[in-house]
Amino acid sequence: MARALLDYALMTDLYQLTMAQGYWRVGKLDEEACFVMYFRENPFKGGYAVACGMDQLAEMVETYGFDDEDLAYLEGLDSPLGGRLFDPEFLAYLHDMEFTCDIEAVHEGTVVFPNEPLVRVVGPILQCQLIETPLLNAVNFETLIATKAARVVAAAGSPVAEFGLRRAQGPGGLWASRAAVVGGCANTSNVLAGKLYDIPVSGTHSHSWVMSFESELEAFRAYAREFPGNCVLLIDTYDIRQGLENAITVGLEMKERGERLLGVRIDSGDLAWQAKFCRERLDEAGLEQTGIVLSNDLDEYTVKSIRDQGSRVSSWGIGTKLATAFDQPTLGGVYKLSAVKHPGSGVWENREKVTASVTKLTFPGVLDIRRYFQPDGHLAGDMVFDVNGSINEQERIIDPFDDLRQKTLSGLGYEMLLHPLARAGKVVLEPEFRSAKAAAERTKAGIAQLHESQKRILNPHPYPVGLEANLARERRALAQRFGDVRS
Repeated sequence: MARALLDYALMTDLYQLTMAQGYWRVGKLDEEACFVMYFRENPFKGGYAVACGMDQLAEMVETYGFDDEDLAYLEGLDSPLGGRLFDPEFLAYLHDMEFTCDIEAVHEGTVVFPNEPLVRVVGPILQCQLIETPLLNAVNFETLIATKAARVVAAAGSPVAEFGLRRAQGPGGLWASRAAVVGGCANTSNVLAGKLYDIPVSGTHSHSWVMSFESELEAFRAYAREFPGNCVLLIDTYDIRQGLENAITVGLEMKERGERLLGVRIDSGDLAWQAKFCRERLDEAGLEQTGIVLSNDLDEYTVKSIRDQGSRVSSWGIGTKLATAFDQPTLGGVYKLSAVKHPGSGVWENREKVTASVTKLTFPGVLDIRRYFQPDGHLAGDMVFDVNGSINEQERIIDPFDDLRQKTLSGLGYEMLLHPLARAGKVVLEPEFRSAKAAAERTKAGIAQLHESQKRILNPHPYPVGLEANLARERRALAQRFGDVRS
């Protein structure tokens, strides 16, 4: 596994630490809590999301702790009205604290949907609270990028290379590259991501290579001599038509030497028209095996448009709009307290946040997910249930925000979606579930199980996710108890 790149203990919001000191001071050290992480709407107005970021969670668990430098920094923080913000005895507690939480999570590459838990954390409430921010940072961002990649790959129909590092938000480009591969990209231009996460890397040359020579033809010949097994020529530095003819000249020379020009890349202009023109000309020249590579601020919509116009594209380079999730900057996932267990009680007490906005009502209980399957293998629906409650006989699910939307799932096979990631603060996730390449296969298989209507780029049919009927009643009862919610 990759070594930790971050100090996860301090990669947090300050209020997590002030709450932790509060829990410590009021005697809640032995109080257990359950938190669940979920998102409320599918990203990009799509029909699904692709879970990602769990390998980073495992890395956090493996490395979590406060060292002397961390505590020296915290010791120096002042309260706004004077005095030190943190009690030295609390900081000493953090120094000696051993992380002991249990974490359950869906496997990376699992197709997931709104309002179902992607991660469940159970343990001392202080510790559960401390890891909220790094957990959300990992899963929110990487799930967003993996989902964008899956949409682009579905639209492309041929291999997609991710090369958005130069436009990514700082070091987040590392996780963007990994998440893109989880979502289905064939490779990345990001060499450090390739090393850290064992994912394929790719790349050839840019316009500056061509411009550094006296002529484009000389630049192409030099590159072909240097990299005969990795030769894709960028043909739009000056004039695409002339660039194509120069590439054909070099391609034919390579053919005579028993080599092959892998492709020509176009990075500007009317990509659909130029791809068709280049394909015709390459075929005329006897270079049928030389592919067309397109790039230039592409996303799933432009890729689909280019393909719909009849262009035959062998591969795509997607950068800015993938690595930055250009059209939706955040997944909006949340991490909410759903149950507590007082010392000596042994019984979980469900908790629910109740607000004036019905969409922000949370879900009570120690939650898990059953995923049901149609007899033909397609997904039938997901049930969110409380592991400490009973399942109704019909295995009926109820939409959490529309009681009229219900579905009975009895008689269908199912699997559980949450799996152990950590036990008593130790990572138990097996290597196959931390591999980006294995997760990519899981993504491919999961999307194949969706109905075609649920995979549409525009206006997809919603996938049924609901609360188990007894849990839905418990949720309404708690809402009436804690808030001003009418029947």
